Amino acid sequence: MFIEPKNNRGWIEVVCGSMFSGKTEELIRRVKRAKIANLKVRIFKPKMETRYDKVKVVSHDDNYVDSFPVDHSGEILRWIDDVEVIGIDEAQFFDEELPAVCHQLANMGKRVVIAGLDMDYMAQPFGVMPNLMAMAEYVTKVHAICMQCGDVAQYSYRFTKSGGQVQLGEKDQYEPRCRSCYIKGMASQQAGKRR
Repeated sequence: MFIEPKNNRGWIEVVCGSMFSGKTEELIRRVKRAKIANLKVRIFKPKMETRYDKVKVVSHDDNYVDSFPVDHSGEILRWIDDVEVIGIDEAQFFDEELPAVCHQLANMGKRVVIAGLDMDYMAQPFGVMPNLMAMAEYVTKVHAICMQCGDVAQYSYRFTKSGGQVQLGEKDQYEPRCRSCYIKGMASQQAGKRR
C-alpha cells in the first residue's frame, strides 16, 4: 500500500497498469485520503473521457469523485491557485504538454497524483505515460486478473484491431490478460479469429 510522504515540497505520483487493474480506484483512494487530511484537492480528466460520466472520474467499481474535464493540459494551471493536491485521471489521453505541466505543479509545491494506462492494446508505451513515469518520485504499477487463466494480468487485450490506438470501451471490447494469454490472443487475431 502506498503511504503518503510527509513533506510539502511537491512531488509526482503515477499509478499505472492495464485496463481493469484499479488505477482510477487507487487515484480516488489517494485523493479521498488527502481530503480527510483537510487538504484542498482538485481532479482533472480529459474531456474526451465520457464512458461513465462527463464530469466525474468514475472507477469500474462505481466509486467516483467530481472532476474538471479539460481539453488541454495547460488548462489545469488555471484552476490550482489554492489547491494542494491535484489528481489527473486517464493521463495517456492527454497532450504532450502534460509532463511539463505536472513538473511545474510539483515545483510549485503541489502533490500531483496521476493515473493512466502504461501500455496500449498493442503492448506499446501509451502517450505521455513513459515520460510521466520517468519523472515521478513514486510509481505504483497495479495489476488486474487475467480473464482467460486467472493469473496476474498487465496487458489490455482488445478483441479487435480496428479503431486506432484510442478507442474508448469497456468489457465488451477489452479484457485484462497475462503475457501468455495476451500473446495467444494476438496470434488468434493474426489468424483471423476473435480470441
